Amino acid sequence: MSAARTSASYEAADVRLSGDLNVEAHFNLRNTSGDAWRPDEGFAAGFHIYDAETGTLIVDGERQPPQGEIAPGGSLPVDLRFALPPESGRYDVFISPMRENVCWFYMQGWPFLRVEAIVEDGHARLQRVGVVTLRTVRRQNLLRAAGRAFTLPLATIARNRSLIRTMVRRDILGRYRGSFGGAFWTILNPLLLMLTYFFVFGVVLRTRFGSDPSRAGFALYFLAGMLPWLAFSEAAGRSPSVMLEHRNFVKKLVFAVETLPLNLVVSGLVSETFALLLFLLGLFLARGSVPASVLWLPLLIVPQVLFTAGVCWFLAALGVFVRDLGQVIGFLLTLWFFLTPICYPEASLPAAALPLLAKNPMFVLVSGYRAVLLDHGGHAPAFGPLWKLWIASAAVFILGHAWFYKLRRSFADIV
Repeated sequence: MSAARTSASYEAADVRLSGDLNVEAHFNLRNTSGDAWRPDEGFAAGFHIYDAETGTLIVDGERQPPQGEIAPGGSLPVDLRFALPPESGRYDVFISPMRENVCWFYMQGWPFLRVEAIVEDGHARLQRVGVVTLRTVRRQNLLRAAGRAFTLPLATIARNRSLIRTMVRRDILGRYRGSFGGAFWTILNPLLLMLTYFFVFGVVLRTRFGSDPSRAGFALYFLAGMLPWLAFSEAAGRSPSVMLEHRNFVKKLVFAVETLPLNLVVSGLVSETFALLLFLLGLFLARGSVPASVLWLPLLIVPQVLFTAGVCWFLAALGVFVRDLGQVIGFLLTLWFFLTPICYPEASLPAAALPLLAKNPMFVLVSGYRAVLLDHGGHAPAFGPLWKLWIASAAVFILGHAWFYKLRRSFADIV
């Protein structure tokens, strides 16, 4: 039976709810092809139930074969009854002819009866019922996905903000539970790291920034550059293993696993907040004032968070499949650190490489932090690199979430 020569039509379709989750579908399936439909060849009518959000096949439903041969122009009365899953969500039911152990004809381009339903709190609601083709469904899903790509990550954050707050508190307190310093290590760890780099580059190598050649000036410029790097590197460095560390949550069907990388982003932001307060205190003691331009910081912090979240989603999903990523990421972050002018002035970079290295988002953030906090008493960050940073960060945020969302259905089977 050739799929190219065959087709079907659905007449007098009547689809209705017969209970909280039960659906009845009655229609005449007319053979509009040039071939007869024979039950001994495995022909039947059946249905598939998909999770509309992920496209995952949930139920391979019962078949209704004809009582005898359906000649071209003839019809098969179809009466199907099925129950939708009790879990809340959107579901697609595809009702179509099929041949057992051969194919489902809707996958071959045949029209099929599509039932779109929503389940909330154990009660189903039918949205739309109509005859479509798989190409039409894919086109609709593509348009819907393009729109949701912009709104779904933000909706995820808004919907799970209480969970994120709880998990971040648990992460910060649990990381240092049993130690003498406790949560104080949240401040002490980045402080010790910054002091180490300051000693190496500021004291031993005597690196200086051109606008302020003093040792105190180097400390301020170095620490200003470390502020965005600390938050980013802490989150990105832990992302490849975050799904494995929380495998018990990943295996729970109702847990929002996309919040796990976000917890790292917020934890890193908490560390940066404490470091920023210490920096502003040091700046006040060194220069006698804190510039009003510090109010420009949110224009840098927002794209920083978007960029960090996108990178963390990408690394967290990839880390499930590539276990060596956790070992490699440390080297990559070290390389990234030294390619970013944090512990040395931008003028030290080769002139030929500067146009390329300046496209590094961390390069733009470091320059922006220094401009806002230090340069010429503080001023607004340069607009040209800033708007490009916003666009790049938004793109990484959206693509990182899309990557994570696409792969998350496999996490429970692998971890």
